Amino acid sequence: MKDFSGKAVYITGGSSGIGLAIANVLSAKGANIIIFARGKERLEHALKEIASNRISKQQRFSCMQMDVSSRGEVKAVMSRAVLEFGIPEVLINCAGGACPHYFEEVTYEQFDETVKINLYGTWNTISTLVPYMKERGGYIVNISSIVGFIGVFGYTDYSASKFAVIGLSETLRSELKQYGITVSVLCPPDTDTPGFHEENKTKPEETKAVSASAGLLQPGEVAQALIKGMHKEKFLIVPGFDGKLTLVAKRLFPGLVEFVMNRNIKKVQERKS
Repeated sequence: MKDFSGKAVYITGGSSGIGLAIANVLSAKGANIIIFARGKERLEHALKEIASNRISKQQRFSCMQMDVSSRGEVKAVMSRAVLEFGIPEVLINCAGGACPHYFEEVTYEQFDETVKINLYGTWNTISTLVPYMKERGGYIVNISSIVGFIGVFGYTDYSASKFAVIGLSETLRSELKQYGITVSVLCPPDTDTPGFHEENKTKPEETKAVSASAGLLQPGEVAQALIKGMHKEKFLIVPGFDGKLTLVAKRLFPGLVEFVMNRNIKKVQERKS
């Protein structure tokens, strides 16, 4: 995927954060974009921002309210989108959420909601749209996280869902190749989004200590890294130097990664005791 001009791009979670940043970048590359999210007002505001980055009057933009965790709603809304906007050539599953906390403070209801949004939501959109996309191929990007390949203190439910997204993506990449559909997974580190600031409200001190040494990326940086990764059809796209270093360290020196994290966690716990 090196030319987005005229391509129909579907983005869930496209009204804010990384999803909105990706939409803005692709708008500036000539894509036709439809975004999906739960909040109508935020969708409409985001749509104006996305349209302001257009490079052609022929580009089309739209938005639809949708809760990705509801399979029935996804099937109904996405089917209507295909009729009105056309078959997607690019699907970016960016809807997600996290509420970090100690494991014993994570209620079953929170765990259930996290998995339904992050994992089931990804499954719902793909299973609805793949039958259409098989007609002419395309590109699917699923959003995981750095905690999708390295378990981080305080992210039990979120990490479980994001590990699963990587597994789902790797399997789909193999299965859908015969139809000309490429699958990639984006694993951003901490990114300066509304969701990140919400996470900080419940984030344990140990979690903050683990991530303190890593930088905070801007959504636009993550979006640009995604586009570069898609140009190369990379499977695992990890933005930022620190993120790439973490991936390499986890693969080659898992014991060292665990040692460093545990040391930072222990310092916090000793101060609290």
